[in-house]
Amino acid sequence: MSPDFERKLDNYARLAVEVGVGLAPGQRLLLRAPVECADLARRITVAAYRAGALLVDVLFDDEANTLSRFQHAPEASFDEISTWSADALIKASERGDAILRVHGSNPDLLAGQNGGHIARVQKNLQRYSEPFSRRISAKEVNWSIVAAPVLPWARRVFPELAPEAAMDALWEEIFRICRADRDDPVAAWREHTAALKRRRSHLDGKQYRALRYRGPGTDLELGLPEGHCWMGGVSHDRGGHAFVANMPTEEVFSLPHRERAQGTVAASMPLAYAGSLIEGIRLRFEGGRVVEAHADKGEAALTSLLDTDEGARRLGEVALVPQSSPIAQAGRLYYTTLYDENAASHLAVGRAYRVCLTGGVDMDDAAFRAAGGNDSLAHVDFMIGSGQMDVDGVLADGGVEAVMRGGEWAVEV
Repeated sequence: MSPDFERKLDNYARLAVEVGVGLAPGQRLLLRAPVECADLARRITVAAYRAGALLVDVLFDDEANTLSRFQHAPEASFDEISTWSADALIKASERGDAILRVHGSNPDLLAGQNGGHIARVQKNLQRYSEPFSRRISAKEVNWSIVAAPVLPWARRVFPELAPEAAMDALWEEIFRICRADRDDPVAAWREHTAALKRRRSHLDGKQYRALRYRGPGTDLELGLPEGHCWMGGVSHDRGGHAFVANMPTEEVFSLPHRERAQGTVAASMPLAYAGSLIEGIRLRFEGGRVVEAHADKGEAALTSLLDTDEGARRLGEVALVPQSSPIAQAGRLYYTTLYDENAASHLAVGRAYRVCLTGGVDMDDAAFRAAGGNDSLAHVDFMIGSGQMDVDGVLADGGVEAVMRGGEWAVEV
């Protein structure tokens, strides 16, 4: 490991702590990571204690064990829940700990496994973990997700390279995209999040009644609820901690009205979901609900996702990402939503973030739905943006103006 690589790796660990979760002195940190990423986890632990962490708890995941279950477990296993890790997240969020996840997974881990078994495990875990998901949605805690290479993922992104070279190449991509290669990465992130804040302030001032999308396979009008708010970059939890939930992040996002999506939309990129790849997604909406769903590959997984519950067939997030994003400019598929969603404008089926609606955090479920917010156990992003996508904003008086042209912002802010 070269001194330059170690410098960037330590920068990355520091960014995860200081910018990602925005750890406060005296706060506990719950860190979850793949067992293959133990070195990064240890560096994050050091960075956290240097930032004043009271205690760092580390949970390691092993994908080999996950695969073994789907290959060898009896039928009854797929209705069982491994509660201890979910309980750790629930308890940590109740206590007000910072929560950081290191994501690194094989995008094809569960390819070829029984789709019904996967769906049962996903749904049972989502249901059990709902208290944690609700706190995340309401931004009651400071949390973040960062990525680290594991060999199957690196080889998927760089199939032309030998294994060690693929790992090196993916690390360098992560360092570049997350600004860990800069002399002052924290300052670079402050500059970036300030630009995202200007963009979301501009959109908040517009209070568009709807967004209209036109692109290959897409002709969609998406209503926005009254009082919607645009988020992106730095968020604040109820305790005032500043954090960046996803690193990297290039998006500004809000919530669509759950009953006002009308038309068709085609995904512009494959979706890595539940250990398999869904390609060629095409959806048709009526009255906010998915009434037709097709995919060239993985259609059963798509249908299973949409059948999670009633809210999974409605939209919970609308996000705008310009084609000038460094991830889009890389021109490659990363096989993980954390990166791919920051290459293109996207939508999410399922749960909406309550902070994206004025007063939404304090509403009960019925009031949130009445105001246009969607609720679900699921929240899954799929990418629709490209260099051929145009987006228009519909103003309160019915006027229409350009928001994006050719996948790029139509107005500088």
